[in-house]
Amino acid sequence: MPLETIPLVLLFFLRMPSHSTLRPSYTLFSLIALIVISMAVAFVPMEHPAATPGSLNGADVAWMLTATAFVLIMTPGLSFFYGGMVRPKNVISTMLQSFVAMGVITVLFYLVGFSLAYGDSWHGLIGNPLTFMALRNVGTAPNPAFAATIPFVLFFAFQLKFAVITPALITGSFAERVRFKGYLAFMVLFSLFIYCPLAHWTWHPEGFLRQWGVLDFAGGTVVHISAGIAALAGAIVMGRRSAHVRQTSFSTPNVPYVMLGTGLLWFGWFGFNAGSSLAANDIAALSFVNTTLASGAALIAWLLIETVWGGKPTAMGACIGAVVGLVAITPAAGYVQYGHSIFIGVVSSLISYAAVHWKNNRTTIDDTLDVFPCHGLGGIVGMLLTGVFADKVGLIHGSATTFGYHVLALLIVVTYSFVGSWLLLKLTANIFGLRVKAADEELGLDLSQHEESTYHVDEEFERTYRKASGQTEEELIAQ
Repeated sequence: MPLETIPLVLLFFLRMPSHSTLRPSYTLFSLIALIVISMAVAFVPMEHPAATPGSLNGADVAWMLTATAFVLIMTPGLSFFYGGMVRPKNVISTMLQSFVAMGVITVLFYLVGFSLAYGDSWHGLIGNPLTFMALRNVGTAPNPAFAATIPFVLFFAFQLKFAVITPALITGSFAERVRFKGYLAFMVLFSLFIYCPLAHWTWHPEGFLRQWGVLDFAGGTVVHISAGIAALAGAIVMGRRSAHVRQTSFSTPNVPYVMLGTGLLWFGWFGFNAGSSLAANDIAALSFVNTTLASGAALIAWLLIETVWGGKPTAMGACIGAVVGLVAITPAAGYVQYGHSIFIGVVSSLISYAAVHWKNNRTTIDDTLDVFPCHGLGGIVGMLLTGVFADKVGLIHGSATTFGYHVLALLIVVTYSFVGSWLLLKLTANIFGLRVKAADEELGLDLSQHEESTYHVDEEFERTYRKASGQTEEELIAQ
């Protein structure tokens, strides 16, 4: 089987309807496909250049191994962060949507995603899918074009963690109503057609945004703006939850989950930002400190505006504010000074708070967990202020050129991310199905999508749901 056909095979198996009489065959065929893929990548000869004595820097290797592990913990952290904000009947499904990315995107990025992002550039737009397919030409030897003092395979591992968390961020916008199969298909398509091109434009030495001098230290554009804009498209395409239409309110079910998730995200973000120096050096230290300063300032700002607005300071608000500050400092972390990071944190927090309030009170958009106001706008604010404050080249300390290119790049990235994500969502909805049935939504995604639950469901209610979903009495009795 040619390696480039593997993603298409995976999509084919996802396409098979879950209610089909071929369900046992679907499971069997999926297993066979996995075995075939594993055999293909195991027995196809690949070149993996080995490091030579003295070619690596031990301190850099140690730090980047640590930073890579830090970034990985962010995805489980995100699952707790999101899982604490949804109703109990959707906690498992919401958390799984983050966890499953650690499997799906890991294999996808290994097979072709890394090559699309960092392979030989085609006019600064996309990488050659064959350059590093299945880690061909990726070994323990360093690649000076990307990181001169660490194994190239470690660079892959670090970038992989960014690719993993990005589609997971989007899930907050359509939480509590998305079909798991449809989400898996969209995640694959988004990674191939949105994330990988943006990574190439911004981080590849020949990417056209990088050639323009656009600065994105650790993913404000590639990760947060792309995810936030895709989240807005997702909320529009998916439509409103039935509870949102009825304006049914419910208390946050698990604030401790949100606080735990925030702590894990904040911890992991030190690897996310400081690791993007790709070395144990002064820039890593600068970005490390800027990361926590911006987050702390944003947390305080959110609590203060919550109180001024007529409420009380909340744990939820503290957590959301901290994450907004982390998002906003991401593109600027290695380029600005300490005071700038405080300013970026405060401004991003105020703007995101206002956007959340406006969205909830003036629109009918059902972005369930406010992904666009927090990640999308937080990333946009960070990107623009990077163009203002960046040392030597920004609007204040350099010239207007860098800032101008940042504005132009922002327009391009927002347009590409929104239109591309909207088209991919529509394609996914038409082919794979994206939104659950009304009865599934009412029962909750934990049971309807995964047959798992963290709480008791009344048997009579479940029987009513089963009938509404089209199951016969014989099937009900058999269960």
